[in-house]
Amino acid sequence: MTAAVILCGGRGTRLQEHTQSIPKPLVEIGGHPIVWHVMQIYAAQGLKRFILCTGYRGEMIDRFVEETEWPDGIVVESVDTGLDTPTGGRLYKVRDRVGDGPFCLTYADGVADIDLHELAAHHERYGGLATMTVVRPELQFGVTELDGDGRVAGFREKPRSEHWINGGFFCLETGVFDYLDETSVLERDPLEALARDGQLYAYRHTGFWECMDTYKDAVLLNDLWAKERPPWKIW
Repeated sequence: MTAAVILCGGRGTRLQEHTQSIPKPLVEIGGHPIVWHVMQIYAAQGLKRFILCTGYRGEMIDRFVEETEWPDGIVVESVDTGLDTPTGGRLYKVRDRVGDGPFCLTYADGVADIDLHELAAHHERYGGLATMTVVRPELQFGVTELDGDGRVAGFREKPRSEHWINGGFFCLETGVFDYLDETSVLERDPLEALARDGQLYAYRHTGFWECMDTYKDAVLLNDLWAKERPPWKIW
């Protein structure tokens, strides 16, 4: 993989306890911005080049990049992709920076114990333009199990969803840019068109995955980090 593109431009409106003063990618887990954790997942598995697509309070992400002491060989580029540019548009705006081969794409707010080498091999094996990691998230609430007569048979505490959702951690070929423009919302028309054309494959990740979407998620991730071995810390 030539580079990892990380979408860092959103406002994080459901994290207002934090994001009124800083952009969502800089909300901290254990003293480090969540985007740092995402980058560590990649760097630990050999990827050295990062392109951060910024927007809301992007100057603060620029400063984070400049002030952080990165390990030898790590190259981080912060690119202003516009305040209100949608996800696909942000990716489209860095199309000249990703190189010629396959590249990675993810969001700045999701962490996982994902095996990126296995993801890349899956992508190469099926030969599509795009491979999307899919996950089955833990449900927010416990589940009540009923029998056929409506009698409560038992309870399950926060089971995993039966459905697969977009977990980020994409492998993409440069041909995906033919499906994008500056107004594209990646998760809508581009991915739907790739699926219709038989160019989108799914990589099922069954290990740990968590997205920091709300204040409650931020608390959970900080609690997990405080434990002896956070599940996404593969470095």
